[in-house]
Amino acid sequence: MNFLTKVADGFIGMFEEGADVFMGFMTDIIPLLIVLITAINALVKLIGEDNVNNFIQKITKFTILRYTLVPFLAVFFFTNPICYTVGRFLPERYKPAYYDSTVSFLHPVTGLFPHANSAELFIWLGIAHGFSKAGGNQSSLALMFLLTGLIVILMRGFITEKISMHLFKKQGLNHILNEDK
Repeated sequence: MNFLTKVADGFIGMFEEGADVFMGFMTDIIPLLIVLITAINALVKLIGEDNVNNFIQKITKFTILRYTLVPFLAVFFFTNPICYTVGRFLPERYKPAYYDSTVSFLHPVTGLFPHANSAELFIWLGIAHGFSKAGGNQSSLALMFLLTGLIVILMRGFITEKISMHLFKKQGLNHILNEDK
């Protein structure tokens, strides 16, 4: 009988722990997300959507910015999944690489800017919790994730762009390769 009592206590204990974590989210993370989303939307409104759009269109002409700064700004300001719409400012030949860079950045940005991709927040919180229990600093981890993410998205964007150009040529889609040159 003692064994069954322990199993029952462990079973309900799992849900009690889940409820405690949930309440932590309700009092810590969710208010933070609401404030961050409101602040970002206010900033975009203050700057002006047209000004933000014009700026992004100008900086996409440079490879290093196209696959680092543009995905960062798109994810930061427009969050997931709206961040993909920033690709409309790029010529067709760059869109596959832009998408690859942006989708690859959605997890690394979450540690410092949880509003950017709240769907990844639970993954980040699990990693950060384990890192903290091992004696690590969550802020350092978040910064390392962000910097590593920027390096990875630049590499992915560059490689995907080269693959896309090869495939466009192979398929005879020269109109895509020569667009806006």
